[in-house]
Amino acid sequence: MPDGHPIAIFESLALVALGGFAGANARYAAGLVLPSLPATLAVNAIGSLALGFVLYERTYVGEFSEPTRIALGTGFLSSLTTYSTFAVQTAGAVPEPAWALGNVVANYALGLTGVLIGRAIARRIPGGATA
Repeated sequence: MPDGHPIAIFESLALVALGGFAGANARYAAGLVLPSLPATLAVNAIGSLALGFVLYERTYVGEFSEPTRIALGTGFLSSLTTYSTFAVQTAGAVPEPAWALGNVVANYALGLTGVLIGRAIARRIPGGATA
């Protein structure tokens, strides 16, 4: 986190902006490769796994610097994942209630599973804690 100094605050904002730019473009690219609902599901699942790793890496390994966590977590991964698009797509683009429910369950189940897998990966990095 920035220490309150204007340069540190600007550095953090720049890292979020750069990471956000890359994450938003990665999400857009996923939409070019996959249909909209599967693309949203994929970026949410992958992003949740990666965010779980980034957050738990701090606890179990601690190799990422704070600027790296800011750029990856707050910038890239928050722009890659898109739960707001998932909500809009579920409400408007899914014609049958069963499909809508399936989309909700899939997004949340894969998101939570991704975080747990990310944590498991962080715990197993050599040199890190295993608690």
